[in-house]
Amino acid sequence: MKRHFILWLICALIAGVAQAQKRVSILGDSYSTFKGQVQPDTNLVWYPTEKNDVVKVEQTWWHQFINNYGYVLEVNNSYSGSTICHTGYRKEDYSDRSFITRMDKLGNPDIIFIFGATNDSWAGAPIGDYKYDSWTREELYSFRPALAHLLSGLQHLYPGARVYYLLNSELKASINESVYTICRRYDVPVVTLYNVDKQRSHPSIAGMKSISEQVHAFLEKEAGREQLEDIKAELQEVKAELRELKEMIRRR
Repeated sequence: MKRHFILWLICALIAGVAQAQKRVSILGDSYSTFKGQVQPDTNLVWYPTEKNDVVKVEQTWWHQFINNYGYVLEVNNSYSGSTICHTGYRKEDYSDRSFITRMDKLGNPDIIFIFGATNDSWAGAPIGDYKYDSWTREELYSFRPALAHLLSGLQHLYPGARVYYLLNSELKASINESVYTICRRYDVPVVTLYNVDKQRSHPSIAGMKSISEQVHAFLEKEAGREQLEDIKAELQEVKAELRELKEMIRRR
């Protein structure tokens, strides 16, 4: 009987830990791919390749982040060469693989990482105008309208999830400016990556480790800010209650 109770207790503890772990989904491009590790499995992948020293899934940034810091992978919907907007390389139509096409296939996450715009920058996709509603299909072939549509769509599709944008280093200034402006509009934090070691323009083992650590540090810092804001809010409530109490005493 005692043994059964101990087993039950262990199972309950394991279930409690699993329940507390946040589920992470990734909407990405080649930087987040690995053979046999993307959903759907028909998505093109870049890793592993002889052009880069990342040869194990454990070396990818997202695998390190999830396993080192206590998260659970929900869906990794990454597609090598994909763009945020519908315009790809050589001005080809990438509407079959764009981020905005794939955004509704991320499962049921608590956290969503968008890791894109690298190919929009490299392919020279049209930048377009800032527009935050009533997008036409033609406008979604340009970066700015497509990114706004993406963030709006993610917040509508996954209202309980926190969305973060991972911004690669060495992209065009117009892409960076657009990401900051549009993410600010939708209150999406931007993790600005720096000093990412790369081989053939893709993160190496060292680069992957750096990305994982930078993302974790950003989330830790944000959590600290949120806790501080909660404390400030609680102090304001206490002050308000004290004022009411003083007013009651004065009236007596």
